[in-house]
Order: sequence, then C-alpha cells, then structure tokens
Amino acid sequence: MDFKNLAILAPMAGATDSAMRRLCRSLGADMSVSEMVSAKAMCYHDKKTGLIARITEGEGPVSIQLFGHEPEVMAEAAVMVAEGSFEGCSFAYPPVAVDINMGCPVKKIVTSGDGSALMRDPRLAGRIVLACVKALERYSVPVTVKIRAGWDKDSKNAPYFAEMLEANGAAAIAVHSRTREQMYEPGADISVIKEVKASVKSIPVIGNGDIRSADDAFEMMRITGCDSVMIGREALGNPWIFAQIDAVRKGRAFTLPEREERINTALSLLKSIIEEKGEQVGVREARGRVAYFIKGLRGSAAMRDSINRAQTYKEIEEILLTPADV
Repeated sequence: MDFKNLAILAPMAGATDSAMRRLCRSLGADMSVSEMVSAKAMCYHDKKTGLIARITEGEGPVSIQLFGHEPEVMAEAAVMVAEGSFEGCSFAYPPVAVDINMGCPVKKIVTSGDGSALMRDPRLAGRIVLACVKALERYSVPVTVKIRAGWDKDSKNAPYFAEMLEANGAAAIAVHSRTREQMYEPGADISVIKEVKASVKSIPVIGNGDIRSADDAFEMMRITGCDSVMIGREALGNPWIFAQIDAVRKGRAFTLPEREERINTALSLLKSIIEEKGEQVGVREARGRVAYFIKGLRGSAAMRDSINRAQTYKEIEEILLTPADV
C-alpha cells in the first residue's frame, strides 16, 4: 500500500462501519480506516468485536485500527487481523494495514491507558509498534499509527513521538492536529503536521483536522508538506468531499449535491446499516448519522427532532421525503 497522495476516511467510533466505508469509496475515497477495535476483546474472541473488523465488497483498501496498551496483546491481535483468524471474521479482501490508535481522547479509553494516553509514555508506544511490526513481518502487512499533537498545550510532543515511531518500524503516521486536551474543539493547529513531516526521515505523514472542503485538503498539503489527508467529521454529512477532492485532482468541475441527492444518500446509507445490523439496532445507531445529511436544509431542525424519535426505516423515510413547507 502506498500511503501517499490519498484522501482517507478517518476512523470514527460508531460511524466508519462497512456501510459508511462503501459509501465514501463510491464517492472517491482512496482508503478507509475502520472503527477502532479493542485488541484485548479480539484476543478474548469476542464476536461483536470481530464484526467491527470485517471488510465487505465495495469498500476498497481498508486499514483495521486496533487500540490497547499491552505490546503482547496488540501484537497477538494484529496477527489475528492479518490472518483473518478472529471470531466473526469476514474479509472480502485482507486489510492493507494495521493501524494503532494513539489519538483517541475519550475519557474511558484514556483512563485505561489506551488512545492518546500513550502519548505520555513514548517508550511504551514504541514497544507496541515494534511488537506489532515484528509480528506482522511474515504477512507483509504494514503498521501505521494515528497520533495527536500531544497531550495538552504544554506537551506537544508529536514531532519527537513520530520520529520514535518511525524508528520502531511504523510505515506511516496520521496526525490529528489537536491535543488530547482540545478534544474536537475549534482551532486545529496544522503547524504541528509540518513539524512532524520535518521530523521523520522517509515515511508518509497524513494530515487530519478541520478539512471541510477540497480547498482545505490541498491547502493543508501545501502548507505542511504532508503526503495525504484524512477526513473525519466533515464526511459524516458530506461524503461528497472525496468526490470534490478527486475532481480538483483531475481538473474537473464539481457541484455540491442538492437537497434530493442528500436525502436519497442518507436513506441509502440507512438502508445499508439496517441490512447489516437489523432495523431496531440500525435505526437507533443511524439516527444521528442521518441527521448530518440534512444540516442546513430548510426544515432540518424539525426533521432532526422527528428522526430522533423514529423507530423504523419507513418513519425516517417519511420524515425526510415530506416537503419542508408542509
């Protein structure tokens, strides 16, 4: 896998499932990263965890992201991913990489010593990467890592951290340009991506944070020198951002979708989620995701309120297809 010149769908818990990855691929995403998968749960052969790691037809290149803080457990889970030997495995094709989450800021993840908590323990982070790299050598599956700018404003250690990860065998590094302290607040500082790019010797650096258009993506690459971009929250309601980036690359015109296309795409995604998870679970999980697609449309506030109470596909379909002035 060449990790350069890509527009990548970022890993997002509860969002970047198979249905979302297929949708973004169909609109031009070059690659996707799965929702984060617990390495420990994988090693305990938890079937629900295995279902998160499956790869279905139409997704294109997919990297499976693992989280955890024990090198041996992470290496064991990485091998299970590479082999497809875990409970509930279903691969239309194998993953192109195993990604290690060192950036998740959520309290329950950090409290366990996982995610961005690892940025406060570079030695342990290096041991995790090295263990996974060694375990995956015979499978020719690269190890990538997603990090943040640092823990807080006083400890922005991403450049040093990236240099250390490269020394331990990481094949690419994605940098979310906020600290753990910032969570997802406005004000991503892309200068840290430029510093990371300058700190590594040869591996690709993937920039992430506040990319809301193709212009933002190419501007980030121009300013920071990063090799690829990773798009997260913007893709939730605007997966067409990948089509826009692709159009700019190829010198084609691009027109943002109108109301009808946005609603039809939301319904198509909802239908795919229901097919995979059943109507009860699918509708419950997809309500918020459907709402992203109608943001800014006339009548969206009332529609969103109704969607949050909906129990079936038919109810949501009726809400979305009812004219806004009725």
